Amino acid sequence: MGFLKKDKLQIIAFNGYGTSHRFYVRGRALEDENIDLGHKGAFKLLINTWKRFETDEIKNTPIRIAIGDTIILQGKTDHEGYYLVNEQVENLSEYVNEEGWVKFEISFQDTKLKREIINQNRFPGEMLIPSAKAKFGVISDIDDTILHTGVVSSLKWEVIINTMFKRATSRRPLEGAAEFYHLLHQGKAEEEANPIFYVSHSPWNLYRYLELFLTINKFPKGPILLRSMSSFTRRKRSEKPQKQKEITGILNTYPQLSFILIGDSGEKDADIYIEIAKLFPNRIKAIYLRSVSDGRRMARVSNLFSAHKNIPFLMVNKTEEAIAHAKEQGFI
Repeated sequence: MGFLKKDKLQIIAFNGYGTSHRFYVRGRALEDENIDLGHKGAFKLLINTWKRFETDEIKNTPIRIAIGDTIILQGKTDHEGYYLVNEQVENLSEYVNEEGWVKFEISFQDTKLKREIINQNRFPGEMLIPSAKAKFGVISDIDDTILHTGVVSSLKWEVIINTMFKRATSRRPLEGAAEFYHLLHQGKAEEEANPIFYVSHSPWNLYRYLELFLTINKFPKGPILLRSMSSFTRRKRSEKPQKQKEITGILNTYPQLSFILIGDSGEKDADIYIEIAKLFPNRIKAIYLRSVSDGRRMARVSNLFSAHKNIPFLMVNKTEEAIAHAKEQGFI
């Protein structure tokens, strides 16, 4: 009987972002594979990695979102179990806590689901509304920017090893990164609550893994924006990378805010950030790119920015250099 017992159902809410009149939240409905991100041992780590990617989605099923006692929103999962609720809702600011987060609950609407549902069909979620005190926002890459991933390694072998055989609790951030982000979050007045957004080319399957990494290493809380596995194979050459689409969405949502962009010189961050700076003139306060141990890539990035002298750019070898520059510019 135990072998035949099916997994319970769950709804995962990815931390969203919005405004006092716009609710924007994504997530996914899945079978609960009971993944323990703190497990030790190579075999258990491998099994948990398999569970993160071999997902059993709850497809095309209606969901319900409750904010407080009065606001009810409807949504539906797609063929991959993902949902997006993007609705105009008035007076959301009434539900914001002291940190700028709106808490809500999600549930399955289909009472005919013949499966056991964990948490009595009540799943928590949060959406960020930036504080009125915020002077700017921060959009940061994750891979090799705050977390050593090895995206520039030969054949990506470091990425595979780090993802499959290392626990989130054992991964360490790049030195000084968490301190720098807290300084940016606090701002020069130390009470600005500048919003931090984390973007990555990683799939949504790693959401909880990355969320745990950020939490245990005490990075400022913020939305984590990833991409679906299907986007790895479906994107046309003429189509913009998902990371660029996410950054564009953030800037369009908060037209009153300028932004600091943080990434690395290993992949396409330089290209994406230059295009963003050109699309949103005078709204990018600074671009910080961490240097990587690849001279050819770094030379390419330097040449890119040499043709765009008007874009504020700094190649960073150590976090202290970025902190010093941010102080000089009055960001912190």
